[in-house]
Amino acid sequence: MVEVQVHDMCGIVGVCSKDPCRNVARSVYYALYALQHRGQESAGISIYDGKIVRTEKAMGLVSEIFDNARINKLTGPTGIGHVRYSTTGESTITNSQPLLVRYKDGVIAIAHNGNLVNAGKLKEELEAMGRVFHTTSDTEVIVHLFMKELLSQQEPAEAVRAIMRKMVGAYSVVVLIGDTIIGFRDPLGIKPLCIGKTDTEMIVASESVAIDTLNGELIGDVKPGEMVMIKNGEIRYHQITHHQCPAHCVFEYIYFARPDSILDGKLVYEARIKIGANLADEYPSEADTVTPVPDSGITFAIGYHQRSDIKYCECLMKNRYIGRTFIMPGQEMRETAVRLKMNTIRPNIEGNRIILVDDSIVRGTTSRRIVDMLWRAGAKEVHVRIGSPPIVAPCYMGINMATREELIAAYKTVAGVEAVIGADSLGHISHEGLVDAIGIPKERLCMGCLTGVYPLEIPGEKCHLAQAKITEYIRE
Repeated sequence: MVEVQVHDMCGIVGVCSKDPCRNVARSVYYALYALQHRGQESAGISIYDGKIVRTEKAMGLVSEIFDNARINKLTGPTGIGHVRYSTTGESTITNSQPLLVRYKDGVIAIAHNGNLVNAGKLKEELEAMGRVFHTTSDTEVIVHLFMKELLSQQEPAEAVRAIMRKMVGAYSVVVLIGDTIIGFRDPLGIKPLCIGKTDTEMIVASESVAIDTLNGELIGDVKPGEMVMIKNGEIRYHQITHHQCPAHCVFEYIYFARPDSILDGKLVYEARIKIGANLADEYPSEADTVTPVPDSGITFAIGYHQRSDIKYCECLMKNRYIGRTFIMPGQEMRETAVRLKMNTIRPNIEGNRIILVDDSIVRGTTSRRIVDMLWRAGAKEVHVRIGSPPIVAPCYMGINMATREELIAAYKTVAGVEAVIGADSLGHISHEGLVDAIGIPKERLCMGCLTGVYPLEIPGEKCHLAQAKITEYIRE
């Protein structure tokens, strides 16, 4: 993805072997590799070896951090892992996960994907009780809450119930307590979490692709407000809360999740193909070529091509070896930075009417540069089609998205954005077209960034759901 500088906070995984002599470190490693798209700042693995929890983590990509020597230090039948992109907390090794906290005579490790809206308030309350914080991440807030309740409750399910009453936000969490893995998902199911199995292991992960990578079978999703407990390769389910209107993150289907993932029963690839098809219905154009902004626009462009019967052709080639830490020395070098990331295939562009398909527009700056590249390569016309409605509001649910002031659609009409990016026409999929493509009712999706109306109470913002609609129960 080029235009949208938005990043889901993290990817998480937990693996528990049925065989107490088996080492799961490599399984966790491979699962994190499959979830690398969810975070590229840091990665970590914690493994319980029967006596202690050993952890290896560092800044960088999974492939850069873990070699054979590092993985071989981690032995044991139960473990969790994490890849991170910061939304709350600084990008430092201190905030990398899993986080470890002493508990009785042992250590708890925790990994988290999401964001707590009320993290600041909860942290103040915990500090007033004498709790000391060592990071700026809201994951540490969760672990302190969990530890406090775990010490006073007999059962982990009751501890999770207690902290769910206090936490407001989007979260999926995995916890390693000795030979047990606990996974739980926020009451609205905003952040994804699923369960799978192999012949020898049980797996809980952010996306089903992690299970696929381990040659496993997807069992299903952790339900909104549900907790799972895995021990000795066996799983127990505890429904902690129930909300009559879940609110799955719509951007998982637009951009964050891998196309080959199944989220809440929906194959992401199929949703994106249909988004492209609906775009073709809503914003047809006489053109010679449909082309994507790689890589995030590819599936949308295929759907647009299939519905419109306009030729699909690659006009832009992405340099996949430009890392996210690449920095250009000075403002004047930004154009060069774009060309380093992406190059035009001139013969496919020159003299042609181009439909350029991408997933979203946030600030408009990179879209303008890409459109300009097509003009410079000799395009006759450039029509931009976008697989999300205009982004008009920030996200508070664990996505590092631009502020309202930086969102071009928050203060410009579609025609105004069209003029800024220099396209002959601009078309965003409608809310109705998007919801139809995903196949989940609108009232069961979080579309706050697209509507400015959120499923949680956020100071200064509109909310369409009430916390009173959450009811609690537990299922053994």
